[in-house]
Amino acid sequence: MTSRPGKIHIGAWAILLATYIAIQIGCTGNPSRPVAPPRAAPIAHVDTMHGEVRVDNYYWLREKTNPEVIAYLKAENEYTAAMMRHTLPLQKKLYNELVGRIKETDLSVPVRKDEYFYYTRTEQGKQYDIYARKKGSLEAPEEVLLDVNALAGDHEFFDVGAFEISPDHNLLLYSADTAGHELFTMYIKDLRTGELFPETIPDTYYDAAWFNDNATFYYCTLDPARRPDKLYRHTLGQDPAQDELVHQENDEMFWMGVRRSKSGAYIFLSLASETTSEVRYISADDPRGQFKTIHPRQHQLEYTVDHHGQRFLIVTNDEAKNYKLVEVPAADPAKTNWREIIPHRDSVKIDGIDVFRDYLVVYEKESGLRQIAVHDMHSGETHRIAFPEPVYTVFGEENPEFNSGILRFDYSSLVTPNSVFDYDMRTRGRELKKQEEVLGGYDPALYQSERIFATTADGVRLPISLVYRRGLAQDSSNCLLLNGYGSYGSSSDPHFSSYRLSLLDRGCIYALAHVRGGGEMGRWWYDQGKLLHKKNTFTDFIACAEHLVEEGYTAPGRIAISGGSAGGLLIGAVVNMRPDLWGAAVADVPFVDVINTMADPSIPLTVIEYEEWGNPADPEYYRYMLSYSPYDNVKPQAYPNLLVTAGLNDPRVQYWEPAKWTAKLRALKTDQNLLILKTNMDAGHGGSSGRYDYLEEIAFEYAFILDRLGITE
Repeated sequence: MTSRPGKIHIGAWAILLATYIAIQIGCTGNPSRPVAPPRAAPIAHVDTMHGEVRVDNYYWLREKTNPEVIAYLKAENEYTAAMMRHTLPLQKKLYNELVGRIKETDLSVPVRKDEYFYYTRTEQGKQYDIYARKKGSLEAPEEVLLDVNALAGDHEFFDVGAFEISPDHNLLLYSADTAGHELFTMYIKDLRTGELFPETIPDTYYDAAWFNDNATFYYCTLDPARRPDKLYRHTLGQDPAQDELVHQENDEMFWMGVRRSKSGAYIFLSLASETTSEVRYISADDPRGQFKTIHPRQHQLEYTVDHHGQRFLIVTNDEAKNYKLVEVPAADPAKTNWREIIPHRDSVKIDGIDVFRDYLVVYEKESGLRQIAVHDMHSGETHRIAFPEPVYTVFGEENPEFNSGILRFDYSSLVTPNSVFDYDMRTRGRELKKQEEVLGGYDPALYQSERIFATTADGVRLPISLVYRRGLAQDSSNCLLLNGYGSYGSSSDPHFSSYRLSLLDRGCIYALAHVRGGGEMGRWWYDQGKLLHKKNTFTDFIACAEHLVEEGYTAPGRIAISGGSAGGLLIGAVVNMRPDLWGAAVADVPFVDVINTMADPSIPLTVIEYEEWGNPADPEYYRYMLSYSPYDNVKPQAYPNLLVTAGLNDPRVQYWEPAKWTAKLRALKTDQNLLILKTNMDAGHGGSSGRYDYLEEIAFEYAFILDRLGITE
């Protein structure tokens, strides 16, 4: 281990911090702040992009293989444990509440595909799902396909990626990640014998697709920046080293995905950037065939493809910002043959479709709410499925049967538990197949949800979804948890969570800010929160908080805020901009080191996301991104109580972003509020993989919020 000239050795710093923690463990109250890594050092990283000098004193935290960096992260974890030690009884109580509301031994609604009914189930005390099926009827004997608990063994982390049943239902293609890197090893299991094929394929990604010969499949691998860029064809019994490279995507802004059509007739290869797409197709009956292209990539033209009969159905933004639906003969799908079926609408965005033999299901979004429209292929009649609550969310469930007239969807709201329905598209009747059981006597009538609107300085109305205990006074003393995301056009939907009851039952309000950059109000909403409009996301979130204060729901200092990943960027930005509003903030795996990350094309996702954030090589984007990057805008001021989380193996937001941000905050903040960093040393972007471990993480975060806001039992 080498030391760095002019700087305290980090190993020595770790000892200092450990000593400091030991002194504090027996103390009441919080220390002013722990010892931080030294800020001034000759080894500081200096960047002179566009003639502006930026000094990064914590750049060395990127050195993952350096034992001193690991020692620093562990020391921070020890400090976090010490500062949260007084909340251990509360953490335990919260954890018991969270576990006590879930049905630990449970079964998903079986999904029929041909003669089989597929489902997952859980068993009390076990961390992971068990994948199983029955043949012929639900009364038939169970066949366990994968017991993830047995596969996980002693691994601290275990995640199943691909899970693809062969067309004849005799083989299972699955993949596993044991570190959180999102690099999967692929296996083939013979479901007739229970034996694995001898070949395994390392370093694959999520997607895979079987051909109809039940012996050949496609899979994807990644480049050094973790971009899925190569498509391979594998034949059973073949050495994977001999697998043929079918396509290599050399444009670093594009990634790939592969899937079978629902009809089973085609395999689609999707190549896409943030703004442009290209889809290629091949007959699923022809493993040695060649891909053909629907429409070659055209800048800022996006489309997705499904198959029905003799045609392809295409959702596209071609001269349609909110997307439209077109059809084209499968025999000649050139763009010149595209014929419009559902035109573009200014107020309705098409999110996707599901194709059945006799029906076309269109998933739409209007006024911030998801809708489902059903089109009868024969009569041409269209109707929307009605939902009973003014604020809700709905998603299409797995619907693998092409010939079925039944649509399965999942419905929930802030007060209604997740409910799986089978909807008869002919009779328009619906059957509740299963509603999430909330143990302990949950009564939805005890809770109230509503949607209110804030107005921004530029006159935009922002939806805010709220839920709280019915009868709670509209009082400025209320604590309130405000959550937000606002990136990638991803909608923050008002869904149910039994976990949230632990906050609501302690008198807290939960609020969801539907800010620009998300997709709630159509494509325009997304475009107004990305690239050179990104700061709208942050000012929208602040406007939502100010409106909640003005309406008497809460008060400055009584608001906790939370967000993860790109939502962590939101949290980092608003604690810099308006630290006075927040009493506590939780930033989970936050994307906060914007300039350094986006200037380094070797980091996963960087080049792909130039079209989301901008390329700092362009002076205009550099200065705009620099104006909001949370890490670059930390300054001497009072900050709220902060809990920051990281995953050591995170490929999406590298662990060093939250670590560097925390270190810089420690050095510059002027308050006595708590700042803690909690790094999961065995996981990646999604945190712990086991369901009980995950609940411990939720209990920890809730305990932090309640403790910092002074919420007693």
